[in-house]
Amino acid sequence: MTRSPADAPIPPPSGPANGPAVSRQEFDVLFEKVRAWGRWTPADRGAWARVTPDHVLRATALVQVGAVVPMALPWNTVPAPDNGKPALHYMSGLGDGEPEEPSTYTDFIATDFHGKAVSHLDALSHIAYRGKLYGGRSAREAVDCRGARFGAVSALGALVTKGVFLDLPTSLGTDWLEPGQAVHARDVIAAEKALGVTIGEGDAVLLRSGHVRRRREHGAWNPDTASAGFHVGAVPLLAERGIVLLGGDGDSDVRPSPVEGLHSPVHALAVNAMGVPLLDNLDLEALSAACAEEGRYEFLLVVAPLNIPGGTGSPVTPVAVL
Repeated sequence: MTRSPADAPIPPPSGPANGPAVSRQEFDVLFEKVRAWGRWTPADRGAWARVTPDHVLRATALVQVGAVVPMALPWNTVPAPDNGKPALHYMSGLGDGEPEEPSTYTDFIATDFHGKAVSHLDALSHIAYRGKLYGGRSAREAVDCRGARFGAVSALGALVTKGVFLDLPTSLGTDWLEPGQAVHARDVIAAEKALGVTIGEGDAVLLRSGHVRRRREHGAWNPDTASAGFHVGAVPLLAERGIVLLGGDGDSDVRPSPVEGLHSPVHALAVNAMGVPLLDNLDLEALSAACAEEGRYEFLLVVAPLNIPGGTGSPVTPVAVL
């Protein structure tokens, strides 16, 4: 019998898999430990200010075979448990609007992209914690119906640096991590050793949980209920290493959240405390195959968000060049 996506089996939330549990008091201690407010200028670029021309030059030296691997999901217009607000795509011109040659075909796209279906970048204006954005600015004063006046995606520009690929299923010898499984600091260190990489200052870190492969084989489920991702206890290690961008085939957070009363604690730590933009909902399956073929898990990473003044993020197609 063929299962529909809505009928796809969803593992029940597992306390031990996404734990240990973290209290809000413990979380706030973590927040202060990794907080980097006031460290960089301009402030609305956050940790991306770590990336100098020298970082970019060193990253370009990683290009050895010229393989280009895009990492965006297809534009998703189909409703599903993980796509409650489908993107739009329709034809606005079918070659019959102009009387003279050449005829033209045009289309329209739109998306409420901060969800689970569109590959996108979270800018620093996307996440507030206790009413404040990164750097301590009042979220109510900095973001309104006209957009963000601080931390907009337009402040970031194009992001080019070394990408480090934590391909957890490959390092563990599994097809995927089950939804609800947390990735801890010890898992990051073990993956570095298994894959022959080391996360360093100015690097972007991409985590593959196998989400896309599992969805293809078993159908869609609601990642807000159960998804593999980082436990908050792994974030201090990433902060110590000096990362500038964090992303994955989920949205970096393990769910259910291990933190009492916080749905997306890794978002709060990365974007709000550390000033680190996030890449959500990537398709990392082709990159996994390419890295396995080349036997290396670091590469030149290029991310070019749309130039949206006041935008809290942007749909993106990140590209790895090996």
